[in-house]
Amino acid sequence: MAKFNKDSIGGTISVVVLLSLACSVIVAGSAVLLKSTQEEQKQLDKQKNILSVAGLLQADTKASQIKEIFAKNIEARCVELDSGDYTDCPANFDAKAAAKNPAQSTALSPDEDPAGIRNRENLAEIYLVKDNDGQVNQIVLPVYGKGLWSVMYGFLSVQPDGNTVNGITYYEHGETPGLGGEIENPRWQAQFAGKQLFDEQNHAALFVGKGASANKAHGIDAISGSTLTSNGVNNSFKFWLGQKGFGPYLAKLKAGAN
Repeated sequence: MAKFNKDSIGGTISVVVLLSLACSVIVAGSAVLLKSTQEEQKQLDKQKNILSVAGLLQADTKASQIKEIFAKNIEARCVELDSGDYTDCPANFDAKAAAKNPAQSTALSPDEDPAGIRNRENLAEIYLVKDNDGQVNQIVLPVYGKGLWSVMYGFLSVQPDGNTVNGITYYEHGETPGLGGEIENPRWQAQFAGKQLFDEQNHAALFVGKGASANKAHGIDAISGSTLTSNGVNNSFKFWLGQKGFGPYLAKLKAGAN
């Protein structure tokens, strides 16, 4: 039997191939083993942000308590966006995946798409927040839209009247730290509390702009030095408060139909 010569070209190639295969097996195995942990952390982070915008997360809330608080106070429901009606949620529903699936989404024309998202999922998962007596005291809606550098994902909490804002949080984006990234700043987010989504004619009226807080009912001041990010937030509300967004659902809330 010929002796294996690791110093030859063929030997070197063999060593590299074997080493690559070994590394691939290790990486693939690690990915499989860690997948469940990663999914669990992703779900925990989602629950944390929903509880935060609902005002149910305290500074000293431990990670081990988040699941318990969420299970006690939050009911996830799916809404058919075109009709505004509740419907059954598909198993393991993923809104981001649905928005990329032509069978589960709607392509938007430029006129229908101020948020710059191109496709909108047909179903949205919303979250009913309940008090200790089991009564719904707010609804958390997922909202997203294109900013300067990224799609900005957040949660908007509204009261059961379908019109009054409780709060907002942004949990995923790629905006510039210290500039557009200020959408995460609690002081800026605090402006949203108590604002009205619609005017007396039921037209979407919440807006973000320079000096907008002079309009006490509907206006949110833009982020200083971040016009394009602020415009992105404003445009996302134009979409999600409209007929292709949560407009039909919020109208039914206001009418007491949901």
